[in-house]
Amino acid sequence: MTAGAPAKDDKTPRTARGERTRRALLSAAAEEFGEKGFHDGSISGITRRAGCALGSFYTYFDSKDDIFRALVNDMSGQVRDYVSPRIAQARDGIDAERIGLLSFLEFARAHKEIYRIIDEAEFVDQAAYRAHYENTASRMAARLAKAAARGDVRADVEDVHAWAIMGMNVFLGLRYGVWDDSRPAEQIAAIANALVERGIGRAD
Repeated sequence: MTAGAPAKDDKTPRTARGERTRRALLSAAAEEFGEKGFHDGSISGITRRAGCALGSFYTYFDSKDDIFRALVNDMSGQVRDYVSPRIAQARDGIDAERIGLLSFLEFARAHKEIYRIIDEAEFVDQAAYRAHYENTASRMAARLAKAAARGDVRADVEDVHAWAIMGMNVFLGLRYGVWDDSRPAEQIAAIANALVERGIGRAD
């Protein structure tokens, strides 16, 4: 295929109705895979949950692998779209990390299936799995760099700090978002943020 040429099999919805159908299929896939896992989940189960005909599935996706890959990318985007606007309201760089974790905990509690889906992606689609975490860490590293430029955090923050904070957030989301969501999310975020502040906060 020559550069700039359209995809041979472009399944992008061209109408609002088509986009609604595709969205319904992705939402149904999240339920199906979240409940049954990738291997036991099925296309028929997805279409049944979505209230769509089997033919509608193949209008937008080639296979179970294809919709799973699209779902991982979609859920990663949902997290970004939920968290980013809230972080934009932060007082400073340290507060941004508190709000980031708080927002992620809120999202994980509302979408507990995300952990099973992302974890299975490691074995179903390694590239999508890796992209999810690399993109998240990249956004976090860029945010920390801006905070350092403003003097909100230490000047030597780097990629390692971004991955360390992300790792903490991932496991806090699992423990206090999926396994047990009874403890106030604000409390969890405040405790974790105290660690972040002591770790990368300005020395003064």
